Amino acid sequence: MSTPILRPTRIAAAVCAICLATSLHPPAHADEAPDGAKSRSDGAVKPVMQMVMIKGSAATYDARRNDTASKVVVGSEEIQKYGDTSVNDVLKRLPGITVGGAAGRGGGEIRMRGLGAGYTQILINGEKAPAGFSIDNLSPDVIERIEVLRAASAEFSTQSIAGTINIVLKKTVKLDQHVVKLSAAKGSTFWSPGASLQWSDRDGALSTSVSANAWRYQYARTTPSVETGSDAFGTPDVARASTWADRGRSDGVNLSPRLNWALGDGDTLTWQTFVNYNTFDSNNQSLTSVALAADPGPAYDRIDGRFNSHNGFARTDLNWVKQLDDGAKLDAKLGINGSRNASDGYNLGSKDGAAPTLERNVTSTTTEQGLSSQGKYSRPLVLGMARDGEDAPEHALALGWDVGVTGRDDQRRQREAPLPGSDPTNFDEDFSARVTRVAVYGQDEWNVTPRWSVYAGVRWEGYRTEIDGAGFDPVNERSSVLSPLFQTLYKLPNKKDQLRLALTRTYKAPATANMVPRNFISANNSRLDPDRRGNPRLKPEVALGLDASIEHYFGDSGAMLSASASLRQIDDYTHNVLMQEGERWLAMQVNDGRAATRGIELEAKFPLRVVLDAAPALDVRASVSRNWSRVDSVPGPDNRLDQQVPLSATVGLDYKTADGELSTGTSFSFRNGGLARLTDTQSGYNSVRRDLDVYALWKIDTRNNLRVAVSNLLAQDYTTESLYADAQGTSARSTVNAGETQFRVTVERRF
Repeated sequence: MSTPILRPTRIAAAVCAICLATSLHPPAHADEAPDGAKSRSDGAVKPVMQMVMIKGSAATYDARRNDTASKVVVGSEEIQKYGDTSVNDVLKRLPGITVGGAAGRGGGEIRMRGLGAGYTQILINGEKAPAGFSIDNLSPDVIERIEVLRAASAEFSTQSIAGTINIVLKKTVKLDQHVVKLSAAKGSTFWSPGASLQWSDRDGALSTSVSANAWRYQYARTTPSVETGSDAFGTPDVARASTWADRGRSDGVNLSPRLNWALGDGDTLTWQTFVNYNTFDSNNQSLTSVALAADPGPAYDRIDGRFNSHNGFARTDLNWVKQLDDGAKLDAKLGINGSRNASDGYNLGSKDGAAPTLERNVTSTTTEQGLSSQGKYSRPLVLGMARDGEDAPEHALALGWDVGVTGRDDQRRQREAPLPGSDPTNFDEDFSARVTRVAVYGQDEWNVTPRWSVYAGVRWEGYRTEIDGAGFDPVNERSSVLSPLFQTLYKLPNKKDQLRLALTRTYKAPATANMVPRNFISANNSRLDPDRRGNPRLKPEVALGLDASIEHYFGDSGAMLSASASLRQIDDYTHNVLMQEGERWLAMQVNDGRAATRGIELEAKFPLRVVLDAAPALDVRASVSRNWSRVDSVPGPDNRLDQQVPLSATVGLDYKTADGELSTGTSFSFRNGGLARLTDTQSGYNSVRRDLDVYALWKIDTRNNLRVAVSNLLAQDYTTESLYADAQGTSARSTVNAGETQFRVTVERRF
C-alpha cells in the first residue's frame, strides 16, 4: 500500500513547528530592523526568508491509526515477547486470529474471522509460500514484523476473502548487531532445543545481515479414538476403540541472508534469500479393538508403520528501488524459488492376530520451481490550489504488476507385497502442472481533507492451470477475477474518534492438488475415512465484502478502543461431497451455490493508568470476535462455513519495571468450538480451546537477557468428532488429543 507524502499528523507537526518558530522570533518594531534584514531606500524593511527544517521519526508513525487501509502491524518486540519457537503461537494471541488444532501440537490452520481452508491469505514478504511449506516451520526470530490486513488492497493478491496475514522477514540492519540465542522447551511428551543467530554489519554503502535458526522437536505420544454407530432404528451396531501411538523427531533450519547497497540519490539495490530445510522421521502403530460390529469392521485392526520426509525450500529476490523526479519512485523485484518434498511411508497391516495381509510402501517426490516479478511505480500528486485556508487535495498514485510462472512435478509410487490372503494394488501416479499468473493493478490514496482520506484501487488477476499425467485427461483451465476496492478513513473533529469503511471484491482459488483427478487411497476405507480425488473443474469462489469500524484513541499513548463489523457474500462455494464407487467411499470437492458470513469484533488496548491514576504500570489488551455464517446448499441447523470458529477472545497483561530490567506478562486465548454441518450427511465437531501463557524477561545487563515462558498452563485436552447420518443409520468417530504444558527457557547474548 502506498503511503501519502503528507499525513494529517505531519500537518499538525508542521503547524506546531511554525508556531514555535514564530514565538521565538516575534515581529520587529517599526523603528528597528531585525538582524540580517536589508533596508530599502524608502525606509521599509525587506525581510530575509528563513528556512524551517522539520524532522520526524518513522518509528513514531502509527500505521494502525493513520493508514487509510485498515492494517495492524506487530513488531519484532511483540513477536519475540514469549520466546515462541513457532509463528503459530505468536498469531494465536493477535486480535481476530485463531489457530486450529490442539495447543502445542503445531500445524494448526491459521484463521481470520474464524475462516481457514484458503479463505485467509498467508504471505511471506508479500508472496505465497510454495505447496508443501508449513508456516509452522518459520521461526519468530527471523521475522521483522507481521502485517494483518482485514480488507484487501490492490498491492497484494485479492485471494483474501477473510483477510491477509503478511509475514515480513527481517530487513532492518542495525549497526554491528550480533545476537545469539539458545533455547530449550519441554513438555510431558516432547522436548525441543533450538539456537538462533542475528548478525549484521555495515561498511560504507554496503550493509549485510544474516538471520539463522535451527531446532529439534522430539516427541512420543498416544492418541485414542472411539467409533460408534447405529442402524436405521437407532439400535447400536458398531462400537470400537482405536489407539494411535506415534514417536518421532523433526529437525529444521531457517537461513535468511541479506545484502543492501546504497547507490546514491536515494537508490538502493537489495538481495535477500530465504532457505528452509526440514526433516521428519516417525514410527507409529494403530490398534483397534472391536466390542460390537454389524459390519466386517476395519480391514486391518493393527497397522505398524514408519514415515520419513525431507522438505527444502529456497527463494532469492533482487529488489531495485529508483528515486525519480517529482517524488516518484520505481520499485521492481525479480524472484526465483524452488522446493523439493520427498517422503517414504511403510505400512504393515493385519487382523485378529493373524499373519499380515498388507505390506505397502508409498514414496512420493514433489518438486516446484517458480519465477516471478513484481513492481510498482508510485508518485505523489497535488491537484488544484489551496483555498479558504485548507490544504490542497493530495494523491499517492501507484501502478503495479505481479507476474509469475510455477512448474510442479509430482511422482507417487505405491507397491504392495503379494502376501497370502492379500489383493495387492500397485500403481504409479505422476503428474506435471504449470500455473501461470498475471496481475496488474492501480491504486490512489487521496487526502481529501486533513481529516478525510480515501483509498481506491482495482486489481485484475488471471490464472492458467495446465495439468498432465498418467491415468487422466489433460487439464487446461483458465480463470480471472477483477477486484475493485474502496476504503475510507474519516477522523472526527475531536481528534480521538475515527470511522472506517471498506468495500471489496475478493476470491479464493482452488489449490492445484485439489484439481488433479487422481485417487488418494485410504487403508481402512469407510464413510468416515474415504478415498479422495481431485476435481479439475473447480472454479474460484468470489466474494463481495463490506467492513466498517469505529476507533477511539486516548491521545498519543497508544491506547485505543475499536468496534468493527463485516459481511461477506460468497458465490461458487466449494465443499466436499461424499459418494460411493462400487464398494469404496470417495470424497471430492465441488462448487455448489452460495454462502454468507458476518461478524463483529471488539478490541481494547491501553495502559491501566489511563483508567486509574494510581494503578501499577500494566498494559492491558483484549479482544472478542463473534462470527456467523450460512451455506445455502447444506441444510441447517449448524450449516456453517468450513467449521467456522463462532467465538474467540484474547486478553493479556504486560508489566515492566521502571528501570526496564524486568518484564513479565500473561495471555489468555479462547476459541469456541461446536458442531458444524458440512453436507446433508456429514458433520464435524471441535471442542473449546483455552490457552493460558505467561512469560518473564530479565535483562541481566546490556548484553545478556534471560527469558522464561510457560505455555498452555491449563493443559486442556482437545477433542474432534466426525459424524455421518442418513436413512440407513449413523456413524461417529471421536478423537482426543491430550493437552500438555510447555516450559521454555531462552538465553540471549549480544556481542
